[in-house]
Amino acid sequence: MSSTTLFTIPPSPATGSPPTTSTTHHLISTNRLAVLIDKSKTISHLLQIHAVLFRHGLDHHPILNFKLQRSYASLGRLDYSVALFGRTQNPSVFFWTAIIHGHALRGLHEQALNFYAQMLTQGVEPNAFTFSSILKLCPIEPGKALHSQAVKLGFDSDLYVRTGLLDVYARGGDVVSAQQLFDTMPEKSLVSLTAMLTCYAKHGELDAARVLFDGMEERDGVCWNVMIDGYTQNGMPNEALVLFRRMLKAKAKPNEVTVLSVLSACGQLGALESGRWVHSYIENNGIQFNVHVGTALVDMYSKCGSLEDARLVFDKIDDKDVVAWNSMIVGYAMHGFSQEALQLFKSMCRMGLHPTNITFIGILSACGHSGWVTEGWDIFNKMKDEYGIEPKIEHYGCMVNLLGRAGHVEQAYELVKNMNIEPDPVLWGTLLGACRLHGNIALGEKIVELLVDQNLANSGTYILLSNIYAAVGNWDGVARLRTMMKDSGVKKEPGCSSIEVNNKVHEFLAGGLNHPKRKEIYMMLEEINGWLKSHGYTPQTDIVLHDIGETEKERSLEVHSEKLAIAFGLINTQPGTTIKIVKNLRVCADCHEVTKLISKITGRKIVVRDRNRFHHFVNGSCSCGDYW
Repeated sequence: MSSTTLFTIPPSPATGSPPTTSTTHHLISTNRLAVLIDKSKTISHLLQIHAVLFRHGLDHHPILNFKLQRSYASLGRLDYSVALFGRTQNPSVFFWTAIIHGHALRGLHEQALNFYAQMLTQGVEPNAFTFSSILKLCPIEPGKALHSQAVKLGFDSDLYVRTGLLDVYARGGDVVSAQQLFDTMPEKSLVSLTAMLTCYAKHGELDAARVLFDGMEERDGVCWNVMIDGYTQNGMPNEALVLFRRMLKAKAKPNEVTVLSVLSACGQLGALESGRWVHSYIENNGIQFNVHVGTALVDMYSKCGSLEDARLVFDKIDDKDVVAWNSMIVGYAMHGFSQEALQLFKSMCRMGLHPTNITFIGILSACGHSGWVTEGWDIFNKMKDEYGIEPKIEHYGCMVNLLGRAGHVEQAYELVKNMNIEPDPVLWGTLLGACRLHGNIALGEKIVELLVDQNLANSGTYILLSNIYAAVGNWDGVARLRTMMKDSGVKKEPGCSSIEVNNKVHEFLAGGLNHPKRKEIYMMLEEINGWLKSHGYTPQTDIVLHDIGETEKERSLEVHSEKLAIAFGLINTQPGTTIKIVKNLRVCADCHEVTKLISKITGRKIVVRDRNRFHHFVNGSCSCGDYW
């Protein structure tokens, strides 16, 4: 048929006669089809072109078939791509590479490796593009085998292959091998620099990451995001915010990934002002408010003490997924709003969403903050019976906390002993805290002995038992434990509180004298002490766990870190404004009582986030109902 000859590719000048005017026209037509395939944006358009190839007998044309196979994969129809590949006779390395690439990009490692193995079986030798394709998202073990083959075939020096190998080792956690590859690269591209930067940041080597980052002549948004997120994920939120401000000064454009990391850093610090600024930046700079950004904002506002803002954002999220619901439920739980958390859980279930592990951690935590033992048991049992979720160590921890704080210490101990998973030091520490709260010395000693024997004891272990001894005046026991801590090199974590004022976070250690405004802070403390005494306050010196005189105990209590932070807040914020404090440890009974009185005397709302929960102090009362 004439239509067949119209689309026949003419012989090349090296093997046949020069193309005639007619064949040149046919060549242009074929080239036009190739261009149309490359420009196709939809599957339906691609199928129309494919139909044209069939009608004109071009369904086995190597170049057009190759482009079709690649385009089907890029438009999400990997099944069409595989079907077309299966009809290709004697596929070249380019066809094999394209089908491998399509699977690797979608994380289908096993299928990609199967195609690679078939290619070798067919006697087709891979090229550099094959290696760089199959190494994308490849797990480390097959990646090592591919590395050996790349060396054998002489492709390991190729920049793209070497970068792919570097990425494999970086993602697999083999920092040493990744660094060896990186250090021996004669030329380092932005991609390889970013891969090494990601490796350092992901595995906590922030100093090495920062040296590499600062030495980069060219940085794109990905590099900034990797470094900022590295700080955030490794508990260095201050550094994350400082670098974010530097990013803005460098005129680099933050995107969704950036703000997710920065909002997390704000949440860690309890930096509400900074978090609100980021929220405003999102709204004014074209960053899409989707479920991920909305959930990050809910989490940030909850951790920064503004549940009202968290709920406003939550209500604006369209198509909420279970992660968004979890974030709001956990937010209510950490503030002790147990009834609201439970109602939201019920609403989520009515929407047809299946709760997750995190959902139940939030709900069980809410029960713990309110002492709801019956409700807690009911929810814990429903996890497996109704929702098919096997309780994890975190869920057992919530139950031990709930039972222990409610005074059911022996019941909590029985739960731990009968668990079908091995309890960790955190769980034992929770139970030990219950022993301290209720003065159960015998069980406390038993737990510490068990942890020491299993080499699981940490600073918290010794300190909790020391507190139990001190509470009953057993100073010999306290001294013995302090000696054990010293011999083991264990140090007590110092109390630290922070407050954000004018977008700057100020940190205070107990008894600290390093702040530039220390003179004004201690003068305010003296003034506060006068207020407290006039309102009948008596220092709770019985909680001072040192064998010292009453006067020294009172002085020790006066300079707890949250009191320094509150004094700073009273000096540097307008009357009537809320003071928000973040503390790294559980707030002590004396500071709790003092903060209630300060809220009443000053007419200020004071919000304190300690290690366990939020406390909202208003007019002499706390939202926890003195149950914490």
